Amino acid sequence: MRPNREPSDRRVPPAETAAAGSLQTRAAPAAVYLESVSKEYGSGRNAVRALDAVTAAFPRGTFTAVMGPSGSGKSTFLNCAAGLDRPTSGRVMLGDTELSSRSERELTELRRDRIGFVFQAYNLLGALTVEENVTLPLRLADRKTDQAFLREVLTAVGLGEQAKRRPNELSGGQQQRVAVARALITHPDVVVADEPTGALDTRSSKQVLELLRHIVDDMGQTVLMVTHDPVAASFADSVVFLADGRIAGQLTRPTTEQIASRMTHLGEW
Repeated sequence: MRPNREPSDRRVPPAETAAAGSLQTRAAPAAVYLESVSKEYGSGRNAVRALDAVTAAFPRGTFTAVMGPSGSGKSTFLNCAAGLDRPTSGRVMLGDTELSSRSERELTELRRDRIGFVFQAYNLLGALTVEENVTLPLRLADRKTDQAFLREVLTAVGLGEQAKRRPNELSGGQQQRVAVARALITHPDVVVADEPTGALDTRSSKQVLELLRHIVDDMGQTVLMVTHDPVAASFADSVVFLADGRIAGQLTRPTTEQIASRMTHLGEW
């Protein structure tokens, strides 16, 4: 099901496959930029190249889905973009900050302060309330909580009345919304979501995807999401496809059917 969105004044091409070279370039304002990023695991004859000279930029205030068959490199792509993995070659920029040359301590601080994470597993602490889980990144950074912004975030994710509850008192969809709120509390440059609806039923999945759409459209957030689900991907502004560690194409504002068809033919790329 496609979300209802107002048409943009911006002229965009129909949902067509784009060659890798026609993806966003560094000239566009980018929240995250990958330039000729390759990633290998192992060495010698046992080396496996998970990413192969990938270049892509993700402009601020956009929602991008990354898809591909198993082993295509999408998880490695997300990990490199978020500073969780170091590229073997190439560079990753978070805004104007290059990640590749940072120390492990600096990367930890950058991830904590400038990247919001939402995973399939909610990763909430059962002993903490909703409010305490959401503000945990601030406490770890020894930063004071802006109570007005906390209320704004909790209201935005539909949990304004649940602040004092604990995770075991919430549904799976509500717990994932806590995770989204936690990702937003530091005013991050980008929110990265790895299969955020993978553990949810259809109704809860739709609510979480609508929430991700909302934080882009109404809060100006940038979202980069890995998913295997064409329905989930259809909520994004664009879908980038990976195959064999390389970008295999892109669709702009596609339907679920167009995404599913492109996935079917990825094996022929």
